[in-house]
Amino acid sequence: MKVTILIPVFNEQATISELIAKVAQAKLPPGFTKEVIIINDGSTDATPRILNKIKSGFKIIHQPRNLGKGAGIRTGIRHATGDIVIIQDADLEYNPNDFSRLLSLFKDKRVKAVYGSRFINYPLILTGKNKTPLPVHWLANKFLTFLTNILYGNSVTDMETCYKIVRRRTLLSLNLQSNRFDIEPEITAKLFKKGIKIKELAIQVKPRSYQEGKKIGWKDGLMAVVTLVKYRFLQ
Repeated sequence: MKVTILIPVFNEQATISELIAKVAQAKLPPGFTKEVIIINDGSTDATPRILNKIKSGFKIIHQPRNLGKGAGIRTGIRHATGDIVIIQDADLEYNPNDFSRLLSLFKDKRVKAVYGSRFINYPLILTGKNKTPLPVHWLANKFLTFLTNILYGNSVTDMETCYKIVRRRTLLSLNLQSNRFDIEPEITAKLFKKGIKIKELAIQVKPRSYQEGKKIGWKDGLMAVVTLVKYRFLQ
């Protein structure tokens, strides 16, 4: 079974090389093979130069300008050939060593979507030098997850997780439209509207601050609320 790992990246010169090495070294369950697609979303730092030095083993796509995470993911999906698609952020918050455990659930052919949750067993899953998520982000994520469960009558613990792992045919059927961080609630909302159950496993995270390059902000939180409501009642 082939797995496509999508890595949308924008101005991550400090982390992209290490992240690529971790993805390359990450083990998959027996019988799984790996395809890696990196989507450079109009980076203006040294990221494009770093990516262009990659010799082989990765497919590199350069967007003409910064279009947003959602646009990068949608571009990656169009180029993906794997049976299953994993979304991997280009920073080092998420650990590719979790791939094997998450993918093992797809041995059950009935499973169509798996999320890696940062909040199962919280805060025991956190790694790093005693780092914890900024309280405002923790509260925002908990609120958005709560709202998702109320609106769609389901139960997930981490709607905003980067680690959304979905069968490619299922992803294509969602007809994703979002260009920015609202891709996260759109994927979840459309999975639930199709009656697809999302399985979750705990993952390790190493949260970073705005000083370290975190990009999502309060406007993205408001957009997430709008997106959840829109797909619940209007589309």
